[in-house]
Amino acid sequence: MRIAHTPAEIEWRPRAVAIGSFDGVHRGHVSVLDAVRATGLTPTVMTFDPHPRIALGNRVELLTTLERRLELIGEVGIEAALVASFTPDLQRLAPEEFAEMYLRSIGAEVVVAGEDFRFGVRRSGDLAVLERLGFAVVVPPEVEGVSSTAIRTALGDGDTLAAAEMLGRPFELDGTVVAGDQRGGTLGYPTANLLLEPELACPRFGIYAGSARGHRAAVSIGTNPHYGGTERRIEPYLLDFDGDLYGERLLVELWERLRDEQTFETEDALVAQIADDVEAARLARRP
Repeated sequence: MRIAHTPAEIEWRPRAVAIGSFDGVHRGHVSVLDAVRATGLTPTVMTFDPHPRIALGNRVELLTTLERRLELIGEVGIEAALVASFTPDLQRLAPEEFAEMYLRSIGAEVVVAGEDFRFGVRRSGDLAVLERLGFAVVVPPEVEGVSSTAIRTALGDGDTLAAAEMLGRPFELDGTVVAGDQRGGTLGYPTANLLLEPELACPRFGIYAGSARGHRAAVSIGTNPHYGGTERRIEPYLLDFDGDLYGERLLVELWERLRDEQTFETEDALVAQIADDVEAARLARRP
């Protein structure tokens, strides 16, 4: 998929363009992307960075990084993505200016968006404005019960199965492996210490089964209360893996929540529980 950051970087050709944040690229978003592809025109997406609600001063726990969002959009079969900077200048554009600058200039003939789509200064543009400007408009059917907000709620409850049902795939943690306490190695279970960007969503603290790099994983999310920790740590133990991941990007799928964090009377009891968690991860099923 070609990725551009200004309209000038995309060659003009007849296009169908889906516009939206696409945070999480969940089943509802995929319905939109499928509608773009069904037009027979060059399937294109226009999305924004930063997320518009964040740019406007709201706190939003993002389900995906921009990098992962674009990867997932490309996997659906979209050929080009325009990542527009959600700047004050863009927010001040009249709807007609927005349409000329970002849509007509790249060859958009069809615009695919939800019924509540708004654009332009003070959100004054809508689908009727696009039709008046000569664009065909497609409103794909909503996928009932699926939204980025509902997925965030499920993650807050630790319900990764419900999140996976809405996403159409397991929820992922996407971060960089950094140095940690290296305590897991002394216990016989060396873990990666995963650093997430602060704006990314993270599920309720606990122990999860999942996978990373083609290996099943037992994943601890929390503060390590047994050792009196206070900072959040995300520590996946990759089963049957031998290698150095420091400094690398790591995508960790979360399949199932196994248990709460807890303290133990002895370190031997902790190690025994970790062994049980690892066995549970070995038997877990990908949702």
